Amino acid sequence: MESTTTTSGTTVISPEDVLESLMNDGTIDALRLKIINQLKANEDIKSNTMKMVEQSKVLNTPGAEKQTKRELFDALRHELETPVLEKASKSVWELILDSNGLGREINETVEKVFCRLSGREPPLFPSNGELSHLEKGKDKVHEQGKGKGKEKEIQHERDNVGSASKKRKLDETTNSKDSAEEVAN
Repeated sequence: MESTTTTSGTTVISPEDVLESLMNDGTIDALRLKIINQLKANEDIKSNTMKMVEQSKVLNTPGAEKQTKRELFDALRHELETPVLEKASKSVWELILDSNGLGREINETVEKVFCRLSGREPPLFPSNGELSHLEKGKDKVHEQGKGKGKEKEIQHERDNVGSASKKRKLDETTNSKDSAEEVAN
């Protein structure tokens, strides 16, 4: 692990530390398997891929029946690989970013590992219910005309919640081809 210690003596846990722990304990593999199984079960992807194959130029050109299976497969792959992988990639990102399903599980798992490594108690960020409670507390403090320090603390917590919910953009350099090939198998 590459965690560092600050001058105040606290340990800073890097994203790499969390990722290393997730990789070492098998969590990444388990999540990958869940994603693959959900993609395999996705009827929209199946039907869309079948339509693409049925409408393929390769299969619908004269003389296609004279080609070997290998030639047809290679030509189909050349024609359809990119659009099929794009749809699969989009579906994967929808799964990962789903705040009620797998995305939530990923967020909670990463938070638990970070807390374990840093010695903190989860949850780091309040849930929506807790945020609502914080807002009510802010209003109460504001009405009483005192507690500017508490108000700043509540605002800081609300800002952290907002930053935690921001979604990452698709990184074009991911191994989507490898994952899509696993789905195809």
